[in-house]
Amino acid sequence: MSGSRSARSSLRVWLLALAALCVGGIVVWQAIAASGVPDPTATDLSPAAVVLSSGVLVFREGLEAILVLAAVTAGLSRRRQGYGRTVALGGALALLATVVTWFLIVALISAIDAPALHVQAATGLLAIVVLLVIMNWFFHKVYWTGWISLHNKRRRQLLESADSGGTNTFWGLGLLGFTAIYREGFEIVLFLQNLRLQAGTSVVLTGAAVGLLLTAIVGLLTFVAHRHLPYKKMLILTGVLLAGVLIVMVGEQIQEMQQAGWLPVTTVPLPMPAWWGTWFAIFPNIQGLVAQVFVAALVLGSYFSAQYLRIWRPNRQRTPAA
Repeated sequence: MSGSRSARSSLRVWLLALAALCVGGIVVWQAIAASGVPDPTATDLSPAAVVLSSGVLVFREGLEAILVLAAVTAGLSRRRQGYGRTVALGGALALLATVVTWFLIVALISAIDAPALHVQAATGLLAIVVLLVIMNWFFHKVYWTGWISLHNKRRRQLLESADSGGTNTFWGLGLLGFTAIYREGFEIVLFLQNLRLQAGTSVVLTGAAVGLLLTAIVGLLTFVAHRHLPYKKMLILTGVLLAGVLIVMVGEQIQEMQQAGWLPVTTVPLPMPAWWGTWFAIFPNIQGLVAQVFVAALVLGSYFSAQYLRIWRPNRQRTPAA
C-alpha cells in the first residue's frame, strides 16, 4: 500500500515538473521571439497569455463547484437513485443559465454608450475587486467553507423532510445543484468580460474550453470513478495560479486606465524585455509596478495573517500550557 502511494506521489511530481517545463519553454520561446521595450500605452498581452488566464479562472471556479456538488451528493446514492439525478439536473440548468448570462452581459456591455476604453477599464476594475475578495484569506472561510457548510445543512434538512413525508425534497436538491454551479458560472462570466474586450471572444472561449475540459476530467474522476483526489493541494495550486492571474489582470487594468486617461504614465528607466509585458503585463511605469506589488502584498499578507491567527498563535498558546 505504501509503495503504491509513493508511486502515485512520484507520478504527480513528474507531471507537475513536466507542466512547469512546458510553461518555461513557452516563456523562453516568447522571450527569444520578442524584442524591444514594451510600450505601457499599447495592449501587448499575447493570445496565449489570455488563453492561460481564462483557463485558470474557469478551472479554479469549476473545481470549487465540484467540491460543493460532492458535498451535496454525499450519501444520496445510498438513499434513493433519483436524488443524485435531481442535483445533476439542477447543475445542467445552471450551465444553461450561465450561457444565457454570458450573452446578456455581452449585450449589456455593448449597449453602454461610452468610449470602448472606458468600458474596458470599468469592467476590469469590477472583476479585480471581486477577485481580490475571493483571494482574501480572511473572507475565504465565509466565502468557500461557509458556502459548503450551508449546502450541507440544507441537504440534511431536505433529507429529513423526505424521511418525514415531505414533498419538496426533489425541488430543493435541484435548487442546491443549480446554486452550486451558477454562482461559480456567474463569477466566470464576470471575470472573462475584461479579457474578452482585450483579446476577443474566440481567444477567451478557447481558454474557457481548456478550463472546462480540466474541470470535466476532475468531475468524472470524482463522480464516476469515485476517486478521492487531493482537493486541498489542488486548491492551493490553483490558488497560486489565480494569484498570478490577478497580478496580470492588475497590470492590464492599470494600462487600460492609463489609455482611458484615468491615470498618468510615469515611466521608469528599467531594462524590461518585451515578453514581460506580453505574458505578465509588467510595464516600465510606476503606476503599474506599484499596483502589482501592492496586490501581491495584500494577498500574501492576508494569507500569513490568517495562518497566524488560526494556526500559529493557537499552537504557541497551547505549547506553554502543555
